[in-house]
Amino acid sequence: MVVGDVSTGTELAVIGAGTGGYVAAIRAGQLGMDVTLFEDDAVGGTCLNYGCIPSKALITATDVAHEAGNAEEMGVYADPEVAVDEMVEWKNGVVSQLTGGVEKLCKANGVEVVEGRAEFQDEHTLRVAHGGQGQGSETYEFEHAIIATGSRPIEIPGFEFDGDHVLSSRHALDFAGEPDSVVVVGAGYIGMELSMVLAKLDVDVTVVEMLEDVLPGYEDDLARPVKKRAEELGIDFSFGQAADSWEETEEGVLVRTEDEEGNVSEFEAEKTIVAVGRAPVTDTVNLEAIGLETDDDGFIETDDRARTELEHIYAVGDVVGEPMLAHKASKEGTVAAEVIAGEASALDYQAIPAAVFTDPEIGTVGMTEAAAEEEGFEPVVGRFPFRASGRALTTGHSDGFVRVVADEDSGFILGAQVVGPEASELIAELALAIEMGATLEDVATTIHTHPTLAESVMEATENALGHAIHILNR
Repeated sequence: MVVGDVSTGTELAVIGAGTGGYVAAIRAGQLGMDVTLFEDDAVGGTCLNYGCIPSKALITATDVAHEAGNAEEMGVYADPEVAVDEMVEWKNGVVSQLTGGVEKLCKANGVEVVEGRAEFQDEHTLRVAHGGQGQGSETYEFEHAIIATGSRPIEIPGFEFDGDHVLSSRHALDFAGEPDSVVVVGAGYIGMELSMVLAKLDVDVTVVEMLEDVLPGYEDDLARPVKKRAEELGIDFSFGQAADSWEETEEGVLVRTEDEEGNVSEFEAEKTIVAVGRAPVTDTVNLEAIGLETDDDGFIETDDRARTELEHIYAVGDVVGEPMLAHKASKEGTVAAEVIAGEASALDYQAIPAAVFTDPEIGTVGMTEAAAEEEGFEPVVGRFPFRASGRALTTGHSDGFVRVVADEDSGFILGAQVVGPEASELIAELALAIEMGATLEDVATTIHTHPTLAESVMEATENALGHAIHILNR
């Protein structure tokens, strides 16, 4: 028996409870709005449940085990035993704690969370289908709506995800016992993070990549230390290879790839993980019903206030385009909520940091030297290697550097790149510097705690000014 349709009204409907959606909903609740948040999978979205958080939990756990077993130069001798099922259980506990916290925050801020798939019926009506037999559906009338449906892993032809032989990144983060061997298709940040986690669990990893190097889109000198470390961990690479087909074998899978000349290579493994990027999820909300079209890449176009072509419909997060980053989604969600509430708010994308949680980490923000030149600046560059950092040496991780790009005339910091220990944390200071319009001198004259990795940021700015203390200046 199907429950009859029920009609409900709400001031703001937020479709999707990921890092863009739930932040928008909570901020709107703080501003006194009547908010309903719809989610058809799990509160917290991909980031909290299947991406950012679980991957970083596994990265941390495998780093602990690997470092404990490889610290002889420090006089530490150990042979850690890793219980993968317990590691995954711990990871799941972290996820549960965070998603439970989001649910409590929504409730505390007056946000009603509704489980079910929401799609537009017209410009002011949503139909919400609830899962399960006899659960029926509801109709919600709204004044404003925010689309925050996120993204999903891209499937390539012939490699549709089955959760057994062909895995997505989501499958790979929830393994029940690690495989003996894997072929990872894609050497972008997701593929490299997963590859390093598995390699530190003594899994035989082969990475096949259509392009000619790891981490496409990042400068060579940032990617080089990551590739070097990956090879030290035993990861094999095969570049210039496009995944073509696979077949099941007694041991697992046989993956075939093809290069530009048509030459075919074969790779055997227990599993294959396809990590070639993510695509926006815009096919679940019935955009046709409101006459909203996506661009050629499937993204919804918005302005600097997160508004779509329809003045009362907003969109945030991965559905609006690159960069597909959780923190960008959250900022967009905040701005959308504030604009709807009548606040003076707008998006400013000049300082969006990005991080890759490989070993070593990479952090970037703003312009590269080449980009600064293209924009008409005369850039000055300062650099400080971690091998000259006392704190980096005491951690046993001294590969990499901090690089700062500034305008030579004004000294304003335009961008920065970090590869090395805690790069994801260090990049925040430089993002703040760009956002505030800080100069090289501002950062260089700020007293930094000693001994810390953060001193390397100060030294890089001093190097750009020509008076770094702990390295020879340019």
